[in-house]
Amino acid sequence: MAFNDLREFINAARAIGDLKEIHGAHWDLEIGALTEVFVSREPSPLLLFDQIPGYPPSYRVASNLISHPRRAALVSGMPTDIPRTEMVRRWKQILKELQPIPPRFVSTGPLYENVRNGTAIDMRAFPVPKWHELDGGRYLGTACCVITADPDDGWVNVGIYRVQLHDRDRLGLYISPGHHARIIREKYWARGKSCPVAVTFGQEPLLWLTAGQSVPYGVSEFDYAGGLRKLPVDVVKGERTGLPIPATAEIAIEGEVPPPQEENRVEGPFGEWPGYYAHGAREEPVIRVQALYHRNDPILAGAPPMKPPSLTFGVPIGAAAIWNYLDKADVPDVQGVWAFVGGSAPGGGAPFIVVSIKQRYHGHAQQAALAALACRAGNYHGRFVVVVDEDIDPADLGEVIWALSTRCDPKTALTVIDNCWSTPLDAAMHPDKKDAGDFTNSRAIFNACRPYAWKDRFPPVNALSPDMRRKIMEKWKREF
Repeated sequence: MAFNDLREFINAARAIGDLKEIHGAHWDLEIGALTEVFVSREPSPLLLFDQIPGYPPSYRVASNLISHPRRAALVSGMPTDIPRTEMVRRWKQILKELQPIPPRFVSTGPLYENVRNGTAIDMRAFPVPKWHELDGGRYLGTACCVITADPDDGWVNVGIYRVQLHDRDRLGLYISPGHHARIIREKYWARGKSCPVAVTFGQEPLLWLTAGQSVPYGVSEFDYAGGLRKLPVDVVKGERTGLPIPATAEIAIEGEVPPPQEENRVEGPFGEWPGYYAHGAREEPVIRVQALYHRNDPILAGAPPMKPPSLTFGVPIGAAAIWNYLDKADVPDVQGVWAFVGGSAPGGGAPFIVVSIKQRYHGHAQQAALAALACRAGNYHGRFVVVVDEDIDPADLGEVIWALSTRCDPKTALTVIDNCWSTPLDAAMHPDKKDAGDFTNSRAIFNACRPYAWKDRFPPVNALSPDMRRKIMEKWKREF
């Protein structure tokens, strides 16, 4: 499931009839609006924008990259018609068996077709969209990879953080509290130093997908992506920072993030993945761009967050990570895991998690819920965990609501937990709490399973049994 670069993936989407090219759309809202329209309809192709007013032909923008299950399957090396729940199940196994492969340093690559330093740098040369109507500016980084290295032991982090275009050689960089790159840059600042950084703005999709996963602190996403690809990621050594930079990236920069008391700028607002402009406009750190690299006819990758239920990745593979954690926590007989409103590859948290189990003992459902909340993939910006019986499809919201409505007594089946890890992007967090830097919220656990103490006396479901359905479908198949 390895593509060498973004272009190979775009051509693969074209080959299966899943690409739409649009000429003449303006960077100011039109590209973003068209992306939103196509994300929420069927078919929902990958979009490639060209002939953008004010920019050279072939300076392109690609969006709606892997937000549809067909292209999510394509990048995963799976059949494009695979059911979503089966894709999550396979991703669970992929993540469980993954063996990291470190990146391979090469001397050069297509990235170096154009090199700019000093006064030759101008980030405004690219058709950077203003994605949402109330965004505070143009956002170069929505499908980017931000690369930093821990100053203590040198391990390299690759994460997805939003990057705003300020001017010729200044970019805004917003990172929510608790994320690895934020921890790394604060280590540099504590030493009175700027944090070296490299950022790519269009790269091989599995690396970008990996950058949005809950990879443990101290493990490089480059190694993780290599394991997914079964091949190392080819990187060049940055001339300014020494950081590894994907050699086939479309656009990349090197620079530094100075301590905020030295330089910062107003960043935002920006329409984020929960579906709101929740963070407002605030002073945030900047990137001082020291070197710019790009390929001929560059393609800027874009993945602007859209109001749910849209996903950045076609299925919530964060659910696969949660499922693996449940296995590691010795929660038995988990039948499936799903995440609504998030849980996407680069999508952030998982505010609505559903876990399906086959109950084995008193407290089994509560154990599953607490374990789901405890892991990183299920903890950040969580809100609700619903545990259901094995006869409920966790990916079918209608079935989940039915279980909640008929098997869950609020007085006995609801648990609330306070002081949990959230984010400034939390729209339900009081503004005064955000201003105080208290980015915590509460979680609710709903046990929507049949009460274990008397589950054998619970009324039977008035629906066809699987055996009867199978017999009827076989006998009357000519009618279907």
